[in-house]
Amino acid sequence: MSKRIPTNHNTRRQFLQHTGRLLVALPFLPACKNQLTQAKEAIDWESVSLEQLPGSLRRASQINAWLEVLEDGRVRVFSGKVELGQGIRNAIRQVAAEELCMDLDRVEVVLAETGATPNEGYTAGSGSIQNSAMAVRYAAAAAREKLLELAAEQMEVPVTDLRLQNGHISSRGFGGQDVSFHELLAGKQIEAEVPLEIKLKPKSAYQFVGKSVSRADLSDMVQGKPTFIHDLRFPEMLHARVLRPKNYESNLLKFDEGGFKSKAKGILQLVRDGNFLALLTATEYEAEAGIKLLDKYTSWSKPTIFPSQEELPVHLKEIADAPKVEHGSENLSLKGADNKIKASFFKPYTMHAALGPACAIAQYDGEILHIWSHSQGIYPMRAGIASMLQLPEDKIHIISSPGSGCYGHTVADDAAADAAILAMAVPGKHIRVRWSRADEHRWEPYGSAMLMELEASLGQEGKINYWKSDIWTDSHSTRPNKNAATLLPARHLAKPFEMSSRGYLKGGVRNADPYYSIPSMQVVAHYFDGPLRVSSLRSLGAFANIFAIESFMDELAREAGRDPISFRLLHLEDERAKDVVKGVRDMTADIQIKDGEGLGYAFCRYKNYAAYCAMAALVAVDKTTNQINILRCWAAVDVGEIINPDGLKNQVEGAIVQAIGWTLSEAVSFDNYEITSSDWLSYLSTNFSMSPDTIEVRLVDRPDQPAMGGGEAGTPPVAAAIGNAIFQACGRRVLKLPVRLHLNGIPGNQ
Repeated sequence: MSKRIPTNHNTRRQFLQHTGRLLVALPFLPACKNQLTQAKEAIDWESVSLEQLPGSLRRASQINAWLEVLEDGRVRVFSGKVELGQGIRNAIRQVAAEELCMDLDRVEVVLAETGATPNEGYTAGSGSIQNSAMAVRYAAAAAREKLLELAAEQMEVPVTDLRLQNGHISSRGFGGQDVSFHELLAGKQIEAEVPLEIKLKPKSAYQFVGKSVSRADLSDMVQGKPTFIHDLRFPEMLHARVLRPKNYESNLLKFDEGGFKSKAKGILQLVRDGNFLALLTATEYEAEAGIKLLDKYTSWSKPTIFPSQEELPVHLKEIADAPKVEHGSENLSLKGADNKIKASFFKPYTMHAALGPACAIAQYDGEILHIWSHSQGIYPMRAGIASMLQLPEDKIHIISSPGSGCYGHTVADDAAADAAILAMAVPGKHIRVRWSRADEHRWEPYGSAMLMELEASLGQEGKINYWKSDIWTDSHSTRPNKNAATLLPARHLAKPFEMSSRGYLKGGVRNADPYYSIPSMQVVAHYFDGPLRVSSLRSLGAFANIFAIESFMDELAREAGRDPISFRLLHLEDERAKDVVKGVRDMTADIQIKDGEGLGYAFCRYKNYAAYCAMAALVAVDKTTNQINILRCWAAVDVGEIINPDGLKNQVEGAIVQAIGWTLSEAVSFDNYEITSSDWLSYLSTNFSMSPDTIEVRLVDRPDQPAMGGGEAGTPPVAAAIGNAIFQACGRRVLKLPVRLHLNGIPGNQ
């Protein structure tokens, strides 16, 4: 793979002018079989007036920040988002091709490279569609209008007489003229800003948006072709391994460097800075053998830092801050709340558990530090690395390279920081750092353990008239930023960096306030600094909170003498919410439930303002062995306007499968000294035997509504749907996750 290095770091525009042809061209999608008709038929563009620019255009409003016209007539589109398997490249290509009246294979998409693409922060929170794809849609529309204006002026014809097709503008009538985008711009780019008054292509004329377009990169992945950052190779590249401390607070007491060197083979260099100790070799094998030997010649302190895992819920309550009302009334009315129903729920620490361990490559050329990383936020990570190394940010160039797909803040950033430290120590060489499975499991920032205590009461009509939630939670984002301590290696240096912020605490109360109509409601947060490293994991606190809320809704429905679906509909006012709930009811209407089986339901509107998802799960429970089999799952999803139906279904299916693991089996284990979940046996992630035979997803397309992301909406309802099904099957309520530890169930078809 060629290396993309900007030759001028003064401005992004100069970078594009000098290195546009050096950018790696990603695989094109096949052209749509239906020929474009814009050259023959007039389009009545729809005028749109905006109060503010959508999504990431608020950060970068210039058209040429988002696209450039190439010499061969194609258009290159830029996005600061990262492809994690969510198919954002396809969605961006579809909206750009639509507004520019081009075939899909005439639009190239470049993702996440500092100096080349806009700074769009992190790829997170199901925000790529509404922030990046919509920014590209409006930038492409604005580019089209500017190109039409230029062509009309050059051809001396009205804009209404012009037609677009695949990078060309032609005029109608006798002696019609034709000019390409590139010829029209004379090699320049469009430097205007995206206006608030803009014309968009009418949805009735769409050819690509709303259609399923397959991802071109999947074929290479399935065939095992070089695809990921792990496959990147450079001439004379060195392989590095870092020896981690024994736990978060341990220190390197002794290192017998002489004894190690007398036994080691192929070690080219050792790098030590405080508790940061690494080696470099010419081959991967030598690096693996060397790090195992290095461990034998070091001595680390091993302080007791973790509480008893069995007493974790009690410990989290003991260390929590004073309670803080986050939603609802400060003074909750207890009127009419005489017969209160209570329940307590628990979720343990859970991992990202990326299938491929973290990897990064870095090279310092004497002026610029180049980094290849699968970070989900290359610009924020650059700020952290710049702070750690005391380098100006414009002296660091980061290229996004695909990793093994994973949603949230993983150790990809830490691996990049490792590589950066080593590249500065060994200038000129490409340094490749790959983490071990054990290090990834032990050091990654987990999803926080959480406690949810709920109480509610029912009025005379069987409706909820009072609701109170108490949530115990740690931070849900300590993603990289200008504070270098957000990068793990920075904490291990001789002059260690210290965390200056607790991160995004309110992620813990995401979806903690029910989306139901309840006259008296309050959510109280009890924030704590927990014993384990934590950060963003798919859906943040929404998974645990919806598990508690939707399990409790079934209990309240039973108390009210209503079936779970009608009880939810009774408390919903939003018609779109009702539609997805009715959708899963209709999808499961013909299911015949056998003895020992249960059918459970759950609903969530992600963040209470984003995508809607209702889910059903059919579960079988062996009442003798407590073996639990998930037979089928259904989901009804509403994300507003759908860009790519197939991509959205894939997202929802993947979210369900991942959350099944959190529900049935996943929990980080530890003793007083260290994390003991170090492999796939001690941390049981989702496997094929746990997964249902069938996952059916029904999409509710609303082309008249704003487009929203669907990558996280599918995870929150999973645990409650499964738990409610288990209760129906065997009469036992799931109050603590995972099921295998707290219900004595054995997940899977064993």
